[in-house]
Amino acid sequence: MRIGQNPAKSIESVPQPQPVTVALVSYIPFLSGYYAQALDVLKACLTSLWESTSGPYDLLVFDNASCAEVRHYLQEAHSQGRIQYLVLSDRNVGKGGAWNFIFQAAPGETIAYADSDVLFRPGWLERSLEIIKVFPQAGMVTARPMRTPEAFYTSTLKWAREQPDVTVEEGNFLPWETYREHVLSLGTSEEQARQWYASRQDIRLTRQGVSAYVSAAHFQFTAPKAALAKFLPFEMDRPMGQVRSLDEQMNLAGYLRLTTCEALVKHLGNHLEVNDTRQEAGSARKRRISNLPPVKKALLRIYDEIFKLYHT
Repeated sequence: MRIGQNPAKSIESVPQPQPVTVALVSYIPFLSGYYAQALDVLKACLTSLWESTSGPYDLLVFDNASCAEVRHYLQEAHSQGRIQYLVLSDRNVGKGGAWNFIFQAAPGETIAYADSDVLFRPGWLERSLEIIKVFPQAGMVTARPMRTPEAFYTSTLKWAREQPDVTVEEGNFLPWETYREHVLSLGTSEEQARQWYASRQDIRLTRQGVSAYVSAAHFQFTAPKAALAKFLPFEMDRPMGQVRSLDEQMNLAGYLRLTTCEALVKHLGNHLEVNDTRQEAGSARKRRISNLPPVKKALLRIYDEIFKLYHT
């Protein structure tokens, strides 16, 4: 039986979701080895997001079974009202599984997604939304320029060249330092980065006074929720495998894949930059030694066995 009336019945309104849901996926199983600085990176990511994002948005964090220290940090931020929606999975369902949840559950009409190792700079969301508004066929807008294989943006090029009010320019517009910052964060060598930079060009589109580069990336993007819904569910049999499928499907479906012209987000990777010159020199020496073929082979074999021991 019921005694009295539920007090909730007297509440006449509830808060409505913001038009944009910013969504992150975190996965930090332990705080050693590859993940030694991962919690610091996550903190830098969220701090930069809170400090650099203006305008109304809700923050959704999907945690893929991280360690206790990470979950404690996220729960504390949630209790302080800095994270509006916190999902704690009891197992690692992979990036595809997290996307399946986020892209359906996010309450906003627009989803601004990022991996948890992204640093945000002022204006990243405003510029992304501006491009979506001016280019209504946009399916993904990444908040930094980059160069990706043409196979992922053929539909963008086709559309742009057919529009009388769109200016298409090709050339070397992307500064080397901007290109270098991102490519080196992926573990690419300086030599390889320079080779790629010299062999590729940029394509810039301009419409109604707003410019964007042709390209996009799945590590960070802003997209209409309705567009993302068309590609669900993602079926990925590995935690980090087949993430390119979103890039491919967006292109095949005819959506535009664009970036801002400014570097408004930065990929941090698994560690924060070292500012101390002596520490940098020490790290460089360690990298040279560890990259010697016999040393690298032995260390990778040990790493592989440890990974199998704990994760298979």
